Amino acid sequence: MPKTFTETEREYISERLISEAQKCLALYGIRKTTVDELIRRVNIPKGTFYLFYESKDRLFFDVILKFNDEVQADLFNEIASMSSAPNADELTDIILRFYRRLDDSFLPRLMQDGELEFFMRTLPPELSKLHAEHDASGIRNLLSAMPGMQPQRAEVFSAALRGVFMSILHKSEIGEEIFEDMLRVLIRGVVLQMTE
Repeated sequence: MPKTFTETEREYISERLISEAQKCLALYGIRKTTVDELIRRVNIPKGTFYLFYESKDRLFFDVILKFNDEVQADLFNEIASMSSAPNADELTDIILRFYRRLDDSFLPRLMQDGELEFFMRTLPPELSKLHAEHDASGIRNLLSAMPGMQPQRAEVFSAALRGVFMSILHKSEIGEEIFEDMLRVLIRGVVLQMTE
């Protein structure tokens, strides 16, 4: 008979699984992180893991979504704390800082190894769609908070910003010495489209 957990225990185990999964993704990647490694780190039986997640892929999806939510919330809060709507240069700088944070996370390592692409291709279609809708919703909220923006085009701007993020895969081909300047040009182009 499966063990029942209090709400506090459920929250603790869930938080620990997400935290340890994020650490494992940074250290080992998707393919080399095992459920056995995760349960060892969280100190739970394997059966307990499956009470929370049907697979490690579903846990990894939640880790990526949670990280995305945290970064988007920080971006939104930074813009919301400004006394007036940011101009194109200010918004470009804010989004560029957002990309630096992403570049310093576990995501580029997964992208460079091709693991993130493989992972996203193997996700059930409903989860891939959920991820894209989630991104678009975050961008829509951001655009709605600023006068003069176009929230009705959130899906396009979200896709454009994802495309800019994917350029991290080609940092060495672009040239590391000019990469940040190139990012600024691309981001500014998207920002100008957002505000026109």
